[in-house]
Amino acid sequence: MEPNVRFWTAERQSFVQRFLLWTELLDPTNLVISIEKIEKSRQLLSTEAARGNVEDKKIQEAWKKSLSTVNPDSSKLIPAPFRPAAFLPFTGPVVFFSMMPSKGIKSMILPQLSFYTYTTAFNIINGNSSYHHHPRESLLLGAGVIASSTFFGIIPHLAQMKYSLDNYLVRFLLRRVLPVLFIAQVSGMNVLASRSLEPTRGIKVMDKEGKVIGHSRRAGQKAVKETAISRTVLFGTSACVPEVLAYFFKRTQCFLQHPRSLWAVKLSCTILVMGLMVPVSFGMFPQIGQIQCSKLEEEIRSSTEETELFYNRGV
Repeated sequence: MEPNVRFWTAERQSFVQRFLLWTELLDPTNLVISIEKIEKSRQLLSTEAARGNVEDKKIQEAWKKSLSTVNPDSSKLIPAPFRPAAFLPFTGPVVFFSMMPSKGIKSMILPQLSFYTYTTAFNIINGNSSYHHHPRESLLLGAGVIASSTFFGIIPHLAQMKYSLDNYLVRFLLRRVLPVLFIAQVSGMNVLASRSLEPTRGIKVMDKEGKVIGHSRRAGQKAVKETAISRTVLFGTSACVPEVLAYFFKRTQCFLQHPRSLWAVKLSCTILVMGLMVPVSFGMFPQIGQIQCSKLEEEIRSSTEETELFYNRGV
C-alpha cells in the first residue's frame, strides 16, 4: 500500500490537526530534500516497524519528507517548484502584483499570465493521474486553461481602463471589489478546468486496505469540487484582507507622510495572509477523502461489499 495513502487513510485528522501538519509540510526546506533521503524515508515507512511506531522522531521526519514530496496517487516525486512548500513563495508576490492597478498592457497581462501558468501546472501535477491519458492531452488542456484564465483575470483591469473612475462608487467597485471577486472565482474555475479529465474519466477509489476497487467519475467530481472550493477561499481571502487594510491605512497619518509605504504594507499583508491561508486551504478537506459506496457507479457498487471507499483529493 502506498505509504502516503496509508498515512492519510489511517490518520483521520480533524481540521486543526490537518492545519498543524500542513504548517510543517510547507516548510521551505522540503524543497531541497535529496532524492536519496526521500527514497530512504519511503523505504523506512514501508517496513512493519513504521506502522505502529508513530511517536518515533525518525518515523515522524520520514513521514514529513514523504508527504511533502510524493504524489500519493502516482507515487511519483513532485518536481521541487510544484511541491506544496513552493506554493506560497511562487504565488504570494504574483497575487500582489496581479491586484495592483495596471499602467500598461505588459503590467496588466504578465502578472495574470504568470499566476495562472503556475497554478495550472501546480493543479495538474498535484492532482490525480491514474486515469488513461496522453501527455499531449495534458499539455493542450493546460495551455487552454492558462489562456482562458488569463483572459478572465484581466477583465477587471480592462474595465478600469474603459470606464471613468470619477465616481467614487464606480471607482470602489472596479478597483476594490471586482478584482477580489475575479481572482477568487477564476482560481476556483482554474482548478475545475485544469483537472477536468478526472470527473470525465474517473479516479481510483480504494478500500481501507488500499486495494483499488475501480475508477469513479463521481469521486473525481467530488475531489475536484473540494479542491476548487479550497482554492477559492484561499485566494479570495488573500486578496480581500490586504485591500481592506489598505483602505484604512490610507486614512492614517503615516500614509499621508509616506504615501509610497502603501506598497510595502500591501505586499507584507498579502504574504502574511497567504502564509496563514495556504495551510487552511490545503487542510480544509482531508487529503484522502471518503465517499459512500452507495453514491458511486453501479459497476463499483457491485464489485465490493465495503460501505465506504477512499479517493485521493489532490492538493
